[in-house]
Amino acid sequence: MDFASIRIITDDLDRLVRFYELVTCTTATRPAPVFAEFRTGAGALAIASPATVAMLGQRAPHPGANRSVVIEFLVEDVDQEFARLRDHLDDVVQEPTTMPWGNRSTLFRDPDGNLVNLFARPAS
Repeated sequence: MDFASIRIITDDLDRLVRFYELVTCTTATRPAPVFAEFRTGAGALAIASPATVAMLGQRAPHPGANRSVVIEFLVEDVDQEFARLRDHLDDVVQEPTTMPWGNRSTLFRDPDGNLVNLFARPAS
């Protein structure tokens, strides 16, 4: 089994795609008007409208309701990335900090309130 992706369901697809294009410095692929995807070597971050899960009815994910998942990106320089993004972030949870286990990390929320972590591992 291979990990394929995490999908965020949002009521404002274009806004969230623009945000993650800024964070990742890449352009999303848009195979359909209700879906976008950012591919990496490890998997993909997908962003989709509620229409993609409507067939699940009451059991469908609810946009903007996540309170348990952290979307994490491994970066080379946390401080540099934070400086690049700072003026575009409305909710900084943690400015660049060295964690007790050695990772350098910054956490912020995307426009839908999902927690995003940019981190770098300590040099070996």
